[in-house]
Amino acid sequence: MKTIYKGAEGKKRITSHYEAYINTLPFLVEHEYVDTSFGKTHMLMAGPVDGKPLFIFQGGNCINPLTLSWFSPLAETYRMYAPDTIGHPGFSDETRISASDDSFAKWIEELMDHYSIKTSGFIGPSYGAGIILRLATFKPEKIDCAVLVSPAGIKLGSKMSMIREILLPLILFNTTSGEKHLTKIANRMSDHSMKELDKQIIGDVFKYVKLEQEMPKLTEKRELVNFQSPTLVIAGKKDVFFPETKIKEVAKEIIPNLVDFKSYDMGHFPSEKYLQMINDDIGEFLAEHY
Repeated sequence: MKTIYKGAEGKKRITSHYEAYINTLPFLVEHEYVDTSFGKTHMLMAGPVDGKPLFIFQGGNCINPLTLSWFSPLAETYRMYAPDTIGHPGFSDETRISASDDSFAKWIEELMDHYSIKTSGFIGPSYGAGIILRLATFKPEKIDCAVLVSPAGIKLGSKMSMIREILLPLILFNTTSGEKHLTKIANRMSDHSMKELDKQIIGDVFKYVKLEQEMPKLTEKRELVNFQSPTLVIAGKKDVFFPETKIKEVAKEIIPNLVDFKSYDMGHFPSEKYLQMINDDIGEFLAEHY
């Protein structure tokens, strides 16, 4: 069987992090497996069962409950569906699927069909935003509204900066397991605000997971001509992967109904202060457009 893990012990460590993180969430979480044509998908669900559906997609090379924790306030109002992305750390099948074609759109449609959801609101940070943009390209009618946070799939930051500030320290960390190299990566990703628990999880992902190295396809304007749903984009000025300076111009050009663009002086991982602002932004956006 194909695996994204470097060994059984590493997989056990990552899934232990996953289960422990569930217990830190300030709301009850339900678990379920859904069979899809791309493989078995593990779902986390939370919020009132009669609330409007809200699909939330995890960041790449991350664990689902960590990403889900960023949007905790929304569980008071919305029925949240958070799938473990197939081929990423978690409990879904480990066979990776393409983020360049219609595969993710078909996968999402199958998940929605399982829950008899015709349309939904969507939130995606980082890689998760790139997944939503694949849905917007191939199944735009499924999206009532979309929130893209520090989004992949629009424009990349400086490759030289990513090599110098992320890749080289990552190579040194994997070679030496030196804490200073992990701290350097965490500080650059979060503008010196990453929680110690999150840093240790990211470090173990680096150690024990064969990282997904392919970013979602950069979305072209022609791909979104049929996507008319209200969209909010939130970007960080200090994001090494998808900086606001790169994202803003392209987002305005390619997203037909970009109703708002928010930028904050944050890294790729938002601090608690910025998470509060982001959730306020999302709450207002959903209240008006969903």
